[in-house]
Amino acid sequence: MARKFMRKSNWGFYTLILSGFILFNSACAQNPPFTGKAYVDEEKLVAQSTVLLNNPSYLIPLQNLDQLKIASVHFSNPYAAGFDSLANKYSKVTTFNGNDYSGLPAGQAGTKTLDDLSADLKWYNTVIIQLNDADLGNPLLLNFIISNQKIKNVIIALFGNNNSLINLSGVTAPILWCTHVSPVAALCSAQAIFGGIAVTEKLKSNISPVFKKNMGFTTSKIRLQYTVPEDAGISTSDLSGIDDIAAEALREQATPGCVVLVARDGMVIFNKAYGYHTYDKTMPDKLTDIFDLASMTKVSATTMETMQLYDQAKLNLDATVGDYLAAARKTNKNDIHIREILEHQAGLIPDIPTLEAIKPTDYSTDSSAAYPTKVNQNYYLRKDYFKDVMWPEMLNSPLRTRGQYVYSDLSMCFMQQIIETLTATPENVYVQQQLYNPLGLQTTGFLPLNRFTPDRIIPTENDQVYRHALLDGYVHDPTAALMGGVAGHAGLFSDANDLAILYQMMLNRGTYGGVQYIKPETVDLFTAKQSDVSRRGLGFDRWDPDADHHYPSKLASPQAYGHTGFTGTCVWVDPKYGLVYIFLSNRVNPSVGSKLSSLNIRPRIQDVVYQAMQKGQ
Repeated sequence: MARKFMRKSNWGFYTLILSGFILFNSACAQNPPFTGKAYVDEEKLVAQSTVLLNNPSYLIPLQNLDQLKIASVHFSNPYAAGFDSLANKYSKVTTFNGNDYSGLPAGQAGTKTLDDLSADLKWYNTVIIQLNDADLGNPLLLNFIISNQKIKNVIIALFGNNNSLINLSGVTAPILWCTHVSPVAALCSAQAIFGGIAVTEKLKSNISPVFKKNMGFTTSKIRLQYTVPEDAGISTSDLSGIDDIAAEALREQATPGCVVLVARDGMVIFNKAYGYHTYDKTMPDKLTDIFDLASMTKVSATTMETMQLYDQAKLNLDATVGDYLAAARKTNKNDIHIREILEHQAGLIPDIPTLEAIKPTDYSTDSSAAYPTKVNQNYYLRKDYFKDVMWPEMLNSPLRTRGQYVYSDLSMCFMQQIIETLTATPENVYVQQQLYNPLGLQTTGFLPLNRFTPDRIIPTENDQVYRHALLDGYVHDPTAALMGGVAGHAGLFSDANDLAILYQMMLNRGTYGGVQYIKPETVDLFTAKQSDVSRRGLGFDRWDPDADHHYPSKLASPQAYGHTGFTGTCVWVDPKYGLVYIFLSNRVNPSVGSKLSSLNIRPRIQDVVYQAMQKGQ
């Protein structure tokens, strides 16, 4: 059997690894202070020393994340912070410090007991309990575990020796046992519970009459893993150019801050935040910050819902707008085919007049039954403004370039009306219920202020002309704003980690966490080149064959697909290299600027990633 404990002399070294890993995956804009190869070597030893027991119902890896309310309880585990940090990458996990419930006499004034802990866990249906050798001398703790496993999903993450496992012989809940007590073991165990890492080992000897040689359940990797570049064959030092380019973007005031994420072969190997929310430098950017994605909404919401409806045979790409929208049948939109809309070849104009067309009677500074649509703070639009003004304007807009490629926001406004008609469900509700929640996404969605405080959300433009406010949590795009923040072309907000999950699902050809969200052939169809006159797929932007354009990167493969956003965002997936690249920024703060594009910040960072991959081959 692999060694049971790391040597005491190595504790400081691996504590440094943990602190660096957490720093690397938190809010900093620094390189993690550890050697990637050392992490990978320890990770392999941990994998060889980890066994999964008592898992006949296959609770591990966790499934149906949208139905789980997860708590994590720790006692003496010194690496609980790392464990809980990694767990929260997959789903919302609430932490409980079991040491706060150490009172022995039940009900004694001023103390809390394990019975109180059970009471506090009332609203959680899944409880992960981290245990070390020192914890298992308390018989009250065993009673706590046994009583809770009868009424909840309980998972034991055990770090320790054989005797600790023997003490759990009466436990029927799944036990993920690792003989290592180290920072890396904590990180790996959290990921194994959610399927970010596979469990492959079995017991190498008899431990007790209950736990015998060759016992153990194996699992598959079904979600993203969070690790170091060396795990994906890339040197950490070869990605240092990302820091330099991000620093240039901040120095040149191309954006106040940004977040960069890189995943390769199902592993998040780089995720760092740089700069600040605004140029006053009072609030540093964090990995968990939520950005206005702008036109990334087109592919991250509207196109993905369209793909699901196509899978269900509810939507035909060769049908016309008039087939689905009665209001279009007496307009020039009647015979436009769905695929023309998705390819931006329908002849639609880019947009309709928006804020500049608002009349004084159209809005109010206070909400009321007559002015219910909130555009932003102290700005409310009159009832039915979209139906009375914007929708007729869209329907009656001219067709000027049909058959040619002309990028149009109206394309996805029409797709929104079509998919909402087919589902009888608002787009924001549908994607939340059918995609984001089941995937375990915690920030992605429309109308973020309904769920988060403004300090979690990166502000965009300080609009002093029309909305007279700093837009923080309210969509930047004016058309989407007048539609109440939910539109087919803009309005989606997210952090980088959620987008990594969403687009890993796409890279997996529609599957993530053991669930098929979109059929593989549908992913292939929508992301492939569809047009004879442009590089576009269906909804998705793609690699540009014109080598002079270097789009999205001079080293991207012809398989690459994704989208950019006006606010300074992008996502690119390259199946040839197993790559997901995400860049989030607020380059429109405090006002719209062009430096992010003129300096080629996004493609140059992507170039660094490709160059690092090529060096590792």
